[in-house]
Amino acid sequence: MAFDISTDEQDLVDAVAQISRDVLVPQAAVADANERVSDETLKTLAEVGVLGLNLPEEFGGPGVGSVAMSQMVAAVTEACASTASIITAQFLATDSILLGGTDTQRENWLPRAAAGEIIGSFGLTEPGAGSNPAEMSTKAAKVDGGWHIKGTKCFITNAGFADFIVVYAKTDVDAGHKGISAFIVDTAAASAGLNFNPPEKTMGLRGSPVYEFVIDAIVPDDALLGVEGEGFTTAMRVLDRGRIEVAAMSLGIGKAALDAAVDWAGERRISGKPLNRLQGIAFKLADMYTKYRSAWLLTMDAAEQRDAEVDFTRSSATAKLAASEAAAFIADEALQIHGGYGFTRDFPLERYVRDARIYRIYEGSSEIQRTIIARSLSN
Repeated sequence: MAFDISTDEQDLVDAVAQISRDVLVPQAAVADANERVSDETLKTLAEVGVLGLNLPEEFGGPGVGSVAMSQMVAAVTEACASTASIITAQFLATDSILLGGTDTQRENWLPRAAAGEIIGSFGLTEPGAGSNPAEMSTKAAKVDGGWHIKGTKCFITNAGFADFIVVYAKTDVDAGHKGISAFIVDTAAASAGLNFNPPEKTMGLRGSPVYEFVIDAIVPDDALLGVEGEGFTTAMRVLDRGRIEVAAMSLGIGKAALDAAVDWAGERRISGKPLNRLQGIAFKLADMYTKYRSAWLLTMDAAEQRDAEVDFTRSSATAKLAASEAAAFIADEALQIHGGYGFTRDFPLERYVRDARIYRIYEGSSEIQRTIIARSLSN
């Protein structure tokens, strides 16, 4: 469990961490208040390869392993969780193409996405099909020269400003999950058939807008991602990878909240003594660190298994469950340690609490992760 990364990977991790401190930290509260991370911020990160961290060098990525990538995702999140949300939504879209697309599709879309020239979105969730995507109602029917896609998607990060959306739809309604296919929808070309509602007013990650949209569009034949009927398999493989990224994001908020609590408890004095000399506070810090460190080890273990190209479904679910639960606990305890100050917007604690809450829901709720883990233990 060394979780070794190469010298080149460490240099990139250090560079991303430095940019996160210098660029993201000062604008995090602004992005939260304005409900949008700036394009300039994304451009800065794209210049060092962050928008293509999940991609191999042949498709424009830096070719880093999942362990190094997870550390960089954590560093970005530690500075600004909204920025990390936009970036990891990009990963879900490009992972779909990387894992399920043809060589031509990979060559056409991935280098531009890695360079930050285009932004992607992952269109899986629907109003009536969240935890069970197989129940989706969006359909795609073959027509002359292409496919007619019709349906509604919701809670789709990046969708309203994305250049392409990987939309999952049923091409065979009688085949269950085996009848699901995926399509690369060029939003400019299909604009007449895309109707986006205003961004959702979310509790946290306010700088990373999520959208509901209706699609009623005809897309060309080459929009079909890979092979018809393989969409569900692709989506599940993408989510296995994405859950490690959610775990890494959880680590970022966990570390930010823990560091803030440690600093505050060392500086804040009650009756002439620093807070950290009080056993009740000291024990809170110990519990927070233990949960953070446990989540860190599980996340890096899952990332290492992903790099080893072994089955990491259970490991990614375990890491996501542990890390998301840990982030919520740590952020809440950190706010508690700050007392009334933590409840104000003068400190970032209330934002950490709001931002961390979604990690127990998206890309499979904590209940779904427990189901995945339990089923794997019975097989």
